[in-house]
This record gives sequence, C-alpha cells and structure tokens, in this order.
Amino acid sequence: MSVRFFVAIISCYLIVFDATAQKIDREYLLNDIKTLSSSAFSGRKPGTKGHQKALAYLTERFHMLQLKSFQHGYLDTFEIKDGLTGHNIIGYIPGKREGAIVISGHYDHLGERNGQIYYGADDNASGASALLALAAYFSQRQPNHTLIFAAFDAEEMGLRGARAFVKKPPIPLDKIILHINMDMVSRNDNNELYACGTYHYPFLLPFIKGGDSVVTVKTGHDQPGSGHDDWTRQSDHAAFHEAGIPFIYFGVEDHPDYHTPRDTYERIQPDFFYHAVLAILATVENIDNGNPTELR
Repeated sequence: MSVRFFVAIISCYLIVFDATAQKIDREYLLNDIKTLSSSAFSGRKPGTKGHQKALAYLTERFHMLQLKSFQHGYLDTFEIKDGLTGHNIIGYIPGKREGAIVISGHYDHLGERNGQIYYGADDNASGASALLALAAYFSQRQPNHTLIFAAFDAEEMGLRGARAFVKKPPIPLDKIILHINMDMVSRNDNNELYACGTYHYPFLLPFIKGGDSVVTVKTGHDQPGSGHDDWTRQSDHAAFHEAGIPFIYFGVEDHPDYHTPRDTYERIQPDFFYHAVLAILATVENIDNGNPTELR
C-alpha cells in the first residue's frame, strides 16, 4: 500500500481547531500509530524500504501541517555507521519570545528478525504519533516559545539521530531551553505515565501536569544509582542532558511486549494513549506559558 494512500487517509482527519474544539483529535492520533506500526512499514529499521516509507509518510505530514523548515526541506541527514545514512525530520513553529523548546519522538524501530516483523507500536510509533498531534495543535495556536518538532532516527542504534542534532543543531544550543522527549506512551496496565528528569532539573516540577481521571502522571526513574530504573540515559533526551540542556522524558515502564514482535497496534491502550498525550500537551502549555529558565 502506498504512502500516498496512507496520507490521503490521514488528510480526512485534519481539522481546524478553535477555542471550543477538543485539543487532540483522538481518531487522527490513533490512525497515525496504526499506520506507522502496520506491516507495510516492516518495523521501520534504518536502511529498509519500510523505514523509507515511514520517512516519506512523516515528511509529508510535516508538509501538511505547514511546519517551517530550517533548510530547504525537513530532512537532516547524518551517518549512522558504515555508510548507512540516517534521516532526522525537523520542523518548527516560531514563537513570540526568546528561547526554543525541542519536542521529539523517534520513529525508527528494529525491523524484521528471523522472518518476524517487530512492529514497534508503543516503541515508538506512539511517540512519533504524539509528536504529530502536538504539532497539529500548535500549528493553530502560535506558541510563546519557538517549538522545534523532531522525529529522530536511529534511536535504537545508540541515540544516533539525537546526538547528530545536538552536534549540529539548527539553532545555537544556548537558545534551546528544554527538550521534551516522548518514547513509549501508549500503554500501561496501571494507567501511569512517567515524567522523568525532575531529579536533575527540579525547577521543572511545578510545570508538570498531574494527569486526569484516566492517566496519572508520576515523576521518577531518574535517580543515579538505581540501575535500569534510572532512565536518564535510556532514550534521546540523554544527548541533550549531556549537553547541559534540561529535559522531561515522558514514557511508561517496560511491558512484556517491549522489543518483541508482539508490540502491535492491537496491544496499545487507546484511552490511555489519548489521555497521555493530553497530559503531555498540558505540560508543554504550562512550560510555554511560563518561563522555566527563571526558576533555575
């Protein structure tokens, strides 16, 4: 099935938001994650046809949302290793004041192994889909800070896309006041979404929205010495943290389908996913309407 066909489906769900409209279109959000984690994309491993389809799909969506680009297009290429090329997809919405916030969700996954597709619905079609939903929201409401939307590549191969961004940023690093990363946000049996990073950057704690009747937002998983329970360096936000840029990482605790062929669209929890994205949006708005740099 062609990327053009998928994009045609998505275009049916684009809406113009007004003050009374719902903040995130649920059907639009779920169709994105279903599409990106479908068999047509074959697990989105860099260097494969499935990955190329995901790249084309997301790039077209950035165009449809009319995000601005820093160069002549949204793609920022970099070498992953041994001649394999990665592609970050970068767009932005200009703000009214100084400072930029990078919002990201990686779109690559593990591809196929032993004839089985690793679909990567939660990891991380969910974060990439949430990224598009946030971009759609702010495309109709100019933010105070410039918002840079980044679909990073090659996270599964060592955070390569995020590190390439930090090494060669589209704006000076000292203009980036915060990185918000979304990686695995579509399912949790306890309805818990974690906001990791406040141990290192406690001034961010007042900005984090506590969730709603469906999703509880908790802080943690960021204390040194806690081994695998310390998520500080376990996703793309690590590249920003190492560069001295504060971060909030939204994610869920590992589930039995993590990095298996069972991480499919059918196993996500749609209500949780939708309300998790609403909670993330609430935090982004709190930060955008405030000025976290004054609290350091």
